[in-house]
Amino acid sequence: MGNLLKLISTAVLSAVILAGCNSSGCINNQNSIPLAGFYSYGTFASISVPGLTVGGVGAPGDSLIINNGNTSSVYLPFRAEQPETSFFFHYNQESIANDAFNDTLTFTYSSLPYFASEECGAMYRYVITDFTYTRHLIDSVGLLDSVITNVDRERIRIYFRTATEDEDEDDGNDENEDTEAPQPPTGDDNKQPEE
Repeated sequence: MGNLLKLISTAVLSAVILAGCNSSGCINNQNSIPLAGFYSYGTFASISVPGLTVGGVGAPGDSLIINNGNTSSVYLPFRAEQPETSFFFHYNQESIANDAFNDTLTFTYSSLPYFASEECGAMYRYVITDFTYTRHLIDSVGLLDSVITNVDRERIRIYFRTATEDEDEDDGNDENEDTEAPQPPTGDDNKQPEE
């Protein structure tokens, strides 16, 4: 009888332990990190920027997000304890690998603690209130949604100045050409660059 009781106790205990290790817990992303996509200002098409280094300005420790990579997007993590985060963009292509061509993108935001669930715990949501940028290779920046949550979706569009075939084949005869520059998609959230 004692052995049967031990066997039943062991089986019940094992069932309780296994039930506590289920996989139906938090399956959502637990970080609110804005995703920025890269686009050509001339065509508005998604582009990949070769030789790009992106990092945090004034961030503690190693702040490199991309190191000399070829990418069409980047996650830009905000610091929850600060109301502002800045990022530098360094271009490693031979003719523009000088720090003088670096661009800086700065976001001002509110950090809002958010309790997701018992399984996922708490996280931050960010509400972008302003942003500024330099205009060396970045032409403009568009904000698709000012509320940054843990949903993995592009919220920021960075439009880069890119060479087009028309610019490469310029013969100097501009008589019949339309000289109006293309404009990025309009929206209330497109900002002017910092001076």
